[in-house]
Amino acid sequence: MRSQEPRSSSSCAACKFMKRRCTLHCLFAPYFRADEPKKFAKVHKVFGASNVTKILNEVPEPQRQDAVNSLVFEAEQRLKDPVYGCIGAIASLQDKMFQLQHDLAVAKARLARCSTRTSYPSCSTTSPFSMLDGEFGMTSFDVFVVDQGCGLTTEFRQHPFP
Repeated sequence: MRSQEPRSSSSCAACKFMKRRCTLHCLFAPYFRADEPKKFAKVHKVFGASNVTKILNEVPEPQRQDAVNSLVFEAEQRLKDPVYGCIGAIASLQDKMFQLQHDLAVAKARLARCSTRTSYPSCSTTSPFSMLDGEFGMTSFDVFVVDQGCGLTTEFRQHPFP
């Protein structure tokens, strides 16, 4: 943990930014080192020094580094996207995750469908990944249902690959 590390004689990034003398018991020093001035500048611009002080005082010391990391991430995202901030980043990642889950469910359904049809030459290969190159042996616009969890199912009308 950084709070137990010995400090150098220079001021922390927070004290330098606020142009004040850094004391031995500075609340910011373990988390905003002197060689990371932009880190505190971003947090200060979004939250303000007094709010960061209040937050760090309320958080137990073992969890302060995580709190600072969260504040830094949130400040960076808020500066990138002033309207949505980190919620925009989270929503974007969730959208990607749902799309990948959907793609995985479709691929699993195709593999399951193909494994039940052994009369098609493209389905009798030994590697399931080799099936992705050719026809899946489906008739035009085959229908299959994918369980999305939570009792929801999605019906797909799949046209075979060209």
